[in-house]
Amino acid sequence: MESTTALLFAATVLPLICTPGPDMLFIASQAINAGAAAGLRATAGVCAGYVVHSLLVALGLAAIIAASPLLFEALRWIGVGYLAYLALRLLRSAMKAGSVDLRTGTQGAPFRRGFLTAALNPKGMMIYFAILPQFMRPDAPAALQAIVLSAIFIVLCGLVYTGLSLVLAYGGRRAGRASDGRRRWVEGVSGALVAVAAGVLATG
Repeated sequence: MESTTALLFAATVLPLICTPGPDMLFIASQAINAGAAAGLRATAGVCAGYVVHSLLVALGLAAIIAASPLLFEALRWIGVGYLAYLALRLLRSAMKAGSVDLRTGTQGAPFRRGFLTAALNPKGMMIYFAILPQFMRPDAPAALQAIVLSAIFIVLCGLVYTGLSLVLAYGGRRAGRASDGRRRWVEGVSGALVAVAAGVLATG
């Protein structure tokens, strides 16, 4: 896989990783309520859950490409549409006031709960199927490409969520609620970047 493809994929998924969602909120709640160690265990659990998604997607995409290149192309356009849908939702959410409560999670078994949060989240699987095909070549081994891209996604998740755990554990414990202005700014920027990525992939 070319390095430019890997970098473009990382630039596309990074805004989605940085946008508050079930995984991020669970990890944040663990870090705030139980400290950095709990946040890091929750991060490890979430990443382990995404490994399950990676294996399923690698096998599924390989089967789709083998069965029909036309079906693979249709899946690519569905992915472009889904990215546009995500961008619209992020931008609409950025326009609405309302802070995100980070004290909603429990403190027990952070690794196990993090694993289940990621593995049983159908949105995570949809993101995999929507985004990965945009960066795969039909004439190359599909399973290997999917595994490499999934590894990039999981590593980025680990880095972002580890940093989040450390920052919230040591600097954000006094604030039980996330800044609404910061949340809206993150979602607005993320939505714009995802919209650009959808446009580039649609015309590419």
